[in-house]
Amino acid sequence: MIGKGQSIAHTGASMQYGWNQEKEAEVVYKQHLCGENPKEITKEFQVVQQTNNRCKKNTLSFVISPTVEDGKTLRKKELARITEKFVENMRLKERQAIAFVHRDKQHLHIHLYVNRIDFKGQTYNDSFIGKRSQQAAEKTAQELGLTTVREVQQQKEQSLKHIRDQIRQIHEKVMHNKRPKDFDQYIKQMQKHKVKVIPFINKSNQLQGFRFEYKAHNLKGSEVHRSMTGSKLTLAISNHNQRGLKMVKDNSIKLLGKTTLLSPNIATKLAEKTLKQLIKKAIDTGIGY
Repeated sequence: MIGKGQSIAHTGASMQYGWNQEKEAEVVYKQHLCGENPKEITKEFQVVQQTNNRCKKNTLSFVISPTVEDGKTLRKKELARITEKFVENMRLKERQAIAFVHRDKQHLHIHLYVNRIDFKGQTYNDSFIGKRSQQAAEKTAQELGLTTVREVQQQKEQSLKHIRDQIRQIHEKVMHNKRPKDFDQYIKQMQKHKVKVIPFINKSNQLQGFRFEYKAHNLKGSEVHRSMTGSKLTLAISNHNQRGLKMVKDNSIKLLGKTTLLSPNIATKLAEKTLKQLIKKAIDTGIGY
């Protein structure tokens, strides 16, 4: 569950948005208020807010968003409980407050408005309210057995790890079985396994590396595995060709029908590798002895 919060001055407009019938709005929480429409509720807020004219942003606006899966099963009573717990965790009890649920999108969410001025004319401290809202939402989710942000992140990380492993396995299969001798061959073979390889070329027309698109995920080579960075992929493909990658001119190559420069980093790595090969060849053939 995600919580967002801020202090606002446009109470009436926000209240009107929250109670928007086109968004299938429904009141799920209400305390210390009698009004039956946004205009009446706003006036009740303003009566209390007049006891402290120094505070301009005198309404607290929150959005509480359960996960999509949790939202599918939550009913009005449960949404009211979520809001009540959130208010308690934000230490906002005994203030005027009203909350609406919006069901117009797949992601159900609650709009909560709380009077920043209490009945004694005191202003609620809104320092770091965004961070505190998320912490309150996290605590509320834990207390009510709902999915927390941390759990969502863990699920995403696990899912992403699975995708990275799949891309890497396909990459290793292509490199081992097909031994592509240039980038075009590599890109073509990866595409056969449903992995779209996208060259990343900067404004200077230099090849920096590659991105890998697979099952709605788009990752940099370094995010998939350290062996799939631009320089390491270049060296690996060059190893499949006895003469190395075919250069056109000034560290440029043909890539997808266009002439592209290798970035200084990739060009340097390739040059170092070529030099090492020349030295090894000289030693193996006895040149210089």
